[in-house]
Amino acid sequence: MSLSLFALQVVNGVEYGLLLFLVASGLTLVFGVLGVLNFAHGSFYMLGAYLAWWISQRTGSLLLAILVGLPVMVLVGLVVERLAIARLYARDHLSQVLLTYGLVLLFNELQRGLFGNDVHGVTTPKALAWTMPLGETQTWPAWRALTALACICVAAAMRQVVLKTRFGMRVRAGASNAEMVEALGIDVRKLFATLFSAGTALAGLAGMLAAPLTTVYPGMGEGVLILSFVVVVIGGIGSIKGAFVGALLVGLADTFGKVLLPGFASATVYAVMAAVLLWRPRGLLGPAFEGR
Repeated sequence: MSLSLFALQVVNGVEYGLLLFLVASGLTLVFGVLGVLNFAHGSFYMLGAYLAWWISQRTGSLLLAILVGLPVMVLVGLVVERLAIARLYARDHLSQVLLTYGLVLLFNELQRGLFGNDVHGVTTPKALAWTMPLGETQTWPAWRALTALACICVAAAMRQVVLKTRFGMRVRAGASNAEMVEALGIDVRKLFATLFSAGTALAGLAGMLAAPLTTVYPGMGEGVLILSFVVVVIGGIGSIKGAFVGALLVGLADTFGKVLLPGFASATVYAVMAAVLLWRPRGLLGPAFEGR
């Protein structure tokens, strides 16, 4: 492997890992704070991609599609949380799996009814339809660079919100002891609804950013959901920093696995997860090793 090809795989792996972080961060917060195992999280990624395609087809602007699509994803999160997820807070994980899997089937049927079963492509904005040189023989699309930058900005904003704001303090307190937070007079229902809708929007944003990089097709969120669960397990449940580190590891492992071991690319990711769990059973930055 040449140096330029190696560099290309590194930046592609990091960019893919950052996209996975957007999905996994919402997943780990919902499970770590709300205690809900949400199998429908990948459907929000798919919905974001379809919104990017549908709106950009009608407006001619992917950036406008993202600006319009994000509030729609927040609204979807609020509706799903109030109508379905709120009923799961006191239920066991089996009930959560059954209900959220039912939501997956519901979203899949809605997608087929609204958008059909065709595979769609999303056009990159003309201003970003260029590539930058990477070494002597490789190039990197500008949209991938923008996607990576956007994910980094979101990660930095999340860190500031979680560590520096009153809302973040309540989230961290809720992750440690939700009953105590409620006893202090904090509206836990509003906190949980806000957190769930934020996680929904993050997954939708990841789908919107990924839409020009891949095709938009039915069931596209299922593979991302599985990898996001792997990220959460590697990083440690409830840990945002862990999700960030885990996502980068999974992104790099998946990218290099497809190049070096194309027949065992999926096994590469699970091998990384197994190695991490053998070393740290609660994940790299799980609660047994570092604060959330």
